[in-house]
Amino acid sequence: MAIQIKSPEELARMAEAGRLLAEVMAELERHVAPGVTTAELDRIARRAIESRGAKPAFLGYQGFPATICASTNEVVVHGIPSDKPLKEGDLLSVDVGLFYKGFAADMAKTFAIGEVSEEAKRLIRTTEEAFWKGLEEAVPGKRVGDIAAAIQRHVEDAGFWVVREFVGHGIGREFHEEPQVPNFGRPGTGPKLRPGMVLAIEPMVTLYPAHVVVLQDGWTASAGKGNLAAHYEHTVAITEEGPRVLTRVGEEG
Repeated sequence: MAIQIKSPEELARMAEAGRLLAEVMAELERHVAPGVTTAELDRIARRAIESRGAKPAFLGYQGFPATICASTNEVVVHGIPSDKPLKEGDLLSVDVGLFYKGFAADMAKTFAIGEVSEEAKRLIRTTEEAFWKGLEEAVPGKRVGDIAAAIQRHVEDAGFWVVREFVGHGIGREFHEEPQVPNFGRPGTGPKLRPGMVLAIEPMVTLYPAHVVVLQDGWTASAGKGNLAAHYEHTVAITEEGPRVLTRVGEEG
């Protein structure tokens, strides 16, 4: 499938979807705490999405059974919500998406549950910083590899590991579109960035080098016991004026 270039009208609708998703994530964040279950967070997310006239993007997608991916500790992505309470010291990565007026939005964030180790705090911080480093490269004329290389450099300079098995992606009328957006690579490679492209840029980072494996449920992607993972994602439009983060409050229109 070719890379889809969105019109100004389509970008405006994607910005609406992104703003709604940012509100949903903010609502979830208010409920993240020790003792809460990820199944409860999933129910909150579904209500928050549907009450805004939107539709959960993950629920039923290729058979996924929930509205959010709730990935704890060594789980990188695609954790299935459960009735196990979050406990002090856990990390929780929440990935959530929706469809609104025919367009998708996607975002993810890792939360510290109560007090966590300094190393865990640094992992979360580095993963978020890596997104913004990649975003600086998300301008017309640059290439996908420039985003990827900037993310990889920041993560590795901090002494952490960039996940290879999962990557970001184009997004629009379909939840996953071309191009793939890796978090590792060489500058000057990959598709050229053009105004109207929309990308889900999502660094996934672990404490230690890992071969990520998918567990028996067919979804949960683990970096292995004793490792920790963090995930940070926004939906980003490439524009003549520079990158525009669509998944934050105030980005409508």
